[in-house]
Amino acid sequence: MTNLIVRGGRALRGEITPSANKNAVLPVLCATLLSDEPVTLHRVPDITDVRKLLEFFRNLGSSVEMDFDTGTLRLHHGGDLDPKAAHLPLGMRSSIMLIPALLHRFGRASLEEDVTGCTLGAREIDPHIDVFRAFGAQVVSDTTSIVITSPKGFSAVQHWLDYASVTTTENFVLCAATAKGRSRLTNAACEPHVQEFCDFLARMGAKIEGVGGSRVDVEGVDDLGGVEFTFADDFHEVATFLAMGAITGGDIAVRNGSVEQFPLLDRTFAKFGVEITHENGWSRARVDGPLKVREPFTSNILTKVEAAPWPYVPADLLPIFVALGVRAEGQVMFWNKVYEGALGWSSELGKFGAHSLLCDPHRLITFGGKPLVPAEVESPYIIRVAIALFMLAASIEGESTILNASPIQRAHPRFVENLNALGADVSWVAGD
Repeated sequence: MTNLIVRGGRALRGEITPSANKNAVLPVLCATLLSDEPVTLHRVPDITDVRKLLEFFRNLGSSVEMDFDTGTLRLHHGGDLDPKAAHLPLGMRSSIMLIPALLHRFGRASLEEDVTGCTLGAREIDPHIDVFRAFGAQVVSDTTSIVITSPKGFSAVQHWLDYASVTTTENFVLCAATAKGRSRLTNAACEPHVQEFCDFLARMGAKIEGVGGSRVDVEGVDDLGGVEFTFADDFHEVATFLAMGAITGGDIAVRNGSVEQFPLLDRTFAKFGVEITHENGWSRARVDGPLKVREPFTSNILTKVEAAPWPYVPADLLPIFVALGVRAEGQVMFWNKVYEGALGWSSELGKFGAHSLLCDPHRLITFGGKPLVPAEVESPYIIRVAIALFMLAASIEGESTILNASPIQRAHPRFVENLNALGADVSWVAGD
């Protein structure tokens, strides 16, 4: 276990360049396994999930040249790869997106243990199994594993998802990219990282139409080629650093090449009295005095932040707004429409002295603006919950400890170094 020691009460100031979005990087890495030709990727972040995938490729026999100082990765999956080494990396949800490429190459893949990422409630694999079966794969399970086989390759299908799942959409596109014929997915996810992933596949030679909408058509091709690709700025990380500046009363300028993703996020920040500006490729958060919840014109309802599949506020960012809600004077209802039980960590807020009410597995009300004190709190295995707890600790004078903060390292490279450069006093320490 890795803990975070935070000596708070310091206004964070300065400039920061965000990293690439892990939710684009990881599926792209999985997609490279569909090609026998060299692939070069730029701005690959040094995060734990990337290291796990690269080790998986090395075990297969792929050529892997990674320079984390420059963020440049050169991959080549040509030659003889070892199917016996195809054990999916554990502790990361993206592992399941290796299955289409393993079926394409070897005709067989197995889930020998549970594939999980953040503990965001129930995260079923059934929609993925439905997709594999729709393309003609055979699925057999027992008490220890799920074995998926497709010795004759995939044939095109039309499929309708129960809900707009990001990873299931990406798995469908991975299967359809080399399937025989034209496939169609209805109720597809359209998050920016899904669009970036589809852009990468298109540059490899995949034929994809409807990207960014709820219906995606894919014409299968025989082979996908090599490509050189540069990842975009992660809008999640941009928003996170803006929130850190706002909650500490500081002024952080964040490079932002994804401004087109921000109109709704800008309005959401404004609900807490935070004004976001975008100018010359940089974004900043400005607060005029203490944080204060903006009252709605409809007097008999609470100010709300609703998180749901894109183009709603992303569920991944809801925790950083919860932190702002704890600090801002007034009441806010937060509604996670994606994950059941993902707000259970709210009990940790009370250790800081925060007032909140967990209404049900999806909704939380904060009664903000109360006096807060330093505390020792424990993060669940959820990336931005750990960050939300850090944000509160950073806004409180005195020393706090975030136990089990290691999920941050799954998405944010050089997290502590970047924060200390902005004026924070924070450090990693090994736990028991």
